[in-house]
Amino acid sequence: MGWRATLAIGCCLLLLFYFRDHPALEAPRQFTLDTAAIAYRVAAAPKSAFIGLGDFFQSHSTLRSEKERLEQENLVLKGQTQKLAAVLAENGRYRALLRSAETLEREVMVAEIIAMTAARSRHELVIDKGTADAVHVGQPLLGADGLMGQVVRVGQYSSHALLITDATHAVPVQVLRSGVRGLAEGTGELNRLVVRHIAATTDIEEGDILVTSGLGGLFPAGYPVATVKTIVKQPGSSFSQVMAVPIASLDRGRHVMLAIELAPSGSQ
Repeated sequence: MGWRATLAIGCCLLLLFYFRDHPALEAPRQFTLDTAAIAYRVAAAPKSAFIGLGDFFQSHSTLRSEKERLEQENLVLKGQTQKLAAVLAENGRYRALLRSAETLEREVMVAEIIAMTAARSRHELVIDKGTADAVHVGQPLLGADGLMGQVVRVGQYSSHALLITDATHAVPVQVLRSGVRGLAEGTGELNRLVVRHIAATTDIEEGDILVTSGLGGLFPAGYPVATVKTIVKQPGSSFSQVMAVPIASLDRGRHVMLAIELAPSGSQ
């Protein structure tokens, strides 16, 4: 390299050093920087797009997994909530049963319902108490609110109880308000009883409470049985058609009470 080339390079370097901060070169310098930035972005665009696409699919997969996990947890929590609600409801019914037992004048035994008959025409329960627990035929079956039925068959560790709404069941009752007596018979429907032998002139009204009368010696007097719902007086008939609704919840709960008597009484 000759002295001319060296001189030219030296002059260029001096000029660059002299004009590096000159205002006239600000615009070209900015243009150069912007152009370089755009070129860098264009060159890096495929890589950024590839990385972004990977992040998208990874995020989508993560969100999908998280969504499935949350759905499963939600399902489990719903199941636990339903179970808790069922337990709380059952505990509430059991406490009501115990409170009802405190108001009775005789001792009671709590039994658990373990089965019920599948036939619609037969309203019968199977409970987990039998002769080993001194259960006997004819023993009154009670709920938290009133009379439910009576024991009809007894095994050593289980018994069958007939509900008051069974079509073959009848219980002597009387109107709590007036003392009028009648016979409440099952109709085969869980929410309906028919009261026989009520004269058309009898003092009985809708809403009256029917309790056991104690006649026949099977059921002790005073157990709530049903509430009078309708009274129909047939023209030309000397008797009224009285329909009543059982007070006890015959289709709810898992526990019942058996009234303990001093001595077994005969079946009705």
